[in-house]
Amino acid sequence: MTIDTRRARRLREQVCRANLDLVAKGLVIETFGNVSGIDRELGLIAIKPSGVPYDELRSSSIVLVDLAGTRVAGDFAPSSDTPTHVRLYGEFPEIGGVVHTHSRYATAWAQARRPLPCLGTTHADYFRGTVPCTAVLSDAQIAGDYEEETAVQIVEAFRKIDHRGMPAVLVASHGPFTWGKDPAEAVHHAAMLEYAAELTAIAIALNPRVGAAKRTLVDRHFLRKHGERAYYGQPGA
Repeated sequence: MTIDTRRARRLREQVCRANLDLVAKGLVIETFGNVSGIDRELGLIAIKPSGVPYDELRSSSIVLVDLAGTRVAGDFAPSSDTPTHVRLYGEFPEIGGVVHTHSRYATAWAQARRPLPCLGTTHADYFRGTVPCTAVLSDAQIAGDYEEETAVQIVEAFRKIDHRGMPAVLVASHGPFTWGKDPAEAVHHAAMLEYAAELTAIAIALNPRVGAAKRTLVDRHFLRKHGERAYYGQPGA
């Protein structure tokens, strides 16, 4: 395929910066985690290479794959999670970036196989209610196309949830995925998810009987930032 090299380079640079932001925000250690970004007009996805340490990561290291997940540019093999990213881009056509981490608190909730309840406004500013946790993969799914089946479970968890108001999921026994309009926003959502997961763990330790925040409060805080009549922040920002 013919690639617009200038746009492809920009996409790689954007995805490289986003991956390095995972380190800066304390969301990954060693070679865990990955960020991808998509250029839908080019029909390309850029993603972190598998197993490459973050301190060795360069924009030239970022792998380009097509919308089927086939490598089209790059010297390295793409992330082993590439099939999950590819499927999410196909299922959620508005998103432009996907992040997977093993951040401490969000991963702990995923490994506990518990949805993350919305207990207050900090959570509600970014996630409109309980962050879902997927069903546990079956033995057949694990033995088959594992990463593709991971995406299947994520999509299934969103059958009755709007992914635009809930840009995060906990994959049971595994870890979190987040998404956004671009790779930078997806990383931001990963950081906010981690913070909300930590706050929730502390709140439940302080008051094990605490319940979810009122729906009216959750909606007000989410919509004042993300709704059609959002008024949080500076006009035109």
